[in-house]
Amino acid sequence: MPAEQPTILATSGGVRAGSRTFLEFGGLIHFALDLSGVHGRKPRLCHVGTAGGDQRASNANMAEAGRVAGVDVSVLNLFPMPPTDDLEDFVLSHDVVWVGGGSVANLLALWEVHGLGEVFRTAWQAGVVLSGVSAGSICWHAGGATDSFGPDLRIVTNGLGFLPYGNGVHYDSEEQRRPKVHEAVASGVLPQTYCTDDGVGLLYRGTEFVEAVTERAGAGAYLVTRDGSSATAQEEELDTRLL
Repeated sequence: MPAEQPTILATSGGVRAGSRTFLEFGGLIHFALDLSGVHGRKPRLCHVGTAGGDQRASNANMAEAGRVAGVDVSVLNLFPMPPTDDLEDFVLSHDVVWVGGGSVANLLALWEVHGLGEVFRTAWQAGVVLSGVSAGSICWHAGGATDSFGPDLRIVTNGLGFLPYGNGVHYDSEEQRRPKVHEAVASGVLPQTYCTDDGVGLLYRGTEFVEAVTERAGAGAYLVTRDGSSATAQEEELDTRLL
């Protein structure tokens, strides 16, 4: 049962430490599952760990969290090879795609090799909810600030571009994030850019921003735009709804 419209939930959260398991699904993953519109059966979530190197321990932790939440979790690994010759069919058999954090630069390079960009575009247009955290948030946008190349942040501009905006993640917890985004928007390297504190997600229907939601009280979302007359960045705090 697909979502009513092409839907993306781009986040800086989604998982938390479990009480009896290593991880549990947080409010943002549950919101992504709700957006898929599934009723009468277990939701199906596809975990994509490319940005973290397809670590088996991470895969197992997500699968275990899924069991606790009553969600069927399967994994799309690219190492040592994809799970099937028909990746489109594999992805379309799920309700939600959840992309984990790590190196967005490496993720985008590997996805290009395997043609996953077009697979995810087809899934998005078919109503599979696309979601994820950090690298799994930036990837759906035009680009954003990343530590893929080292501790000093750099800007990537080769995101999948389903959403024609920049994206900033971990806005409140990593001190380089805000100034780097402001610099990139002011110079025109990034277009207008939506940013999230830890625990916050951005909901898009089609390419339109709908709302910001949070699983952490007090966390915020922001829109950074360019003032063309002064070539500076302007930041607006967005209304954020607590899940």
